[in-house]
Amino acid sequence: MRILVTGIGGPAGAALGRQLRSLGHWVGGTDLRALDAPAADAFQRVLRADDPGYPEQLAELAGRWGADAVVPSVSEELVPLARVAAAFPVPLLLGDEAAVRIADDKYATAERLRAHGVSVPGFLLPSQASSAAEAVERLGGSVVIKPRISRGGRGVRVIDAEHAARADAVEAWRTATDALVVQRFAPGPEFAPVVYSPVTSLGSSRCVVLRKLALREGRTGNAVGVTRVAPEGAEVGDLAVAATHALGLSGPVDVDVRLLADGTPAVLEVNARFGANSASAPELLREALVELAHLAGAR
Repeated sequence: MRILVTGIGGPAGAALGRQLRSLGHWVGGTDLRALDAPAADAFQRVLRADDPGYPEQLAELAGRWGADAVVPSVSEELVPLARVAAAFPVPLLLGDEAAVRIADDKYATAERLRAHGVSVPGFLLPSQASSAAEAVERLGGSVVIKPRISRGGRGVRVIDAEHAARADAVEAWRTATDALVVQRFAPGPEFAPVVYSPVTSLGSSRCVVLRKLALREGRTGNAVGVTRVAPEGAEVGDLAVAATHALGLSGPVDVDVRLLADGTPAVLEVNARFGANSASAPELLREALVELAHLAGAR
């Protein structure tokens, strides 16, 4: 197949590009930045994902390259692309717009999952507590403050329970808006289950559970390494699949799960795309390719 992979210069896009080429597929890559050696057979710089002209530019490029499908890998483009997916000239490996929009917002994700009985750490908006100390008291321990819409460890801050009254925590809370979400800090090991939920009716959802060996920012952030933990990760995997179904997502889903103090797994956030660790779950990409071939043939 001829596959267009977006964000080919990022960890997720580069991982996909390398895997697809190793399987014999032609890869066209796009990125916001110029790249010296992208993991692609062809490369094109593109507009920012929030530019109104971005979807049209991507559609034109897919046509020019004769792409059979597009595999998005950039968080910021998921909602704009899901919005135009039905009219896009080739299949997009992406879920329904409404589901993608909820997954894009960490507060909306937590609300939906809690409503469906899926385990999440306690959470609230900054406007729902008068201070960091009150948030710590209400949520029962140290808290994480993070943007509702972001990726990786960008803008994430941990406020420990014993430091909630310090001047820096007071100032952080004073300037916090409801563009942030406050979440109980889960102190246990972190996992990165990868889920593939069929876009068509070809099969059932599958999950590969990965454990993060270390985090880039120490207690938060992206993984610097992962290892597969099946079958002992079955509880984490079941939770990731339940979260995917509760959100109504299809296609690839990258989930962050962490153990609470009592050992219960809880979902931190959900990304409606393949993440940087997809090479550790290669069978799920192969499953996606079967579906893409089916969808491309139906166009």
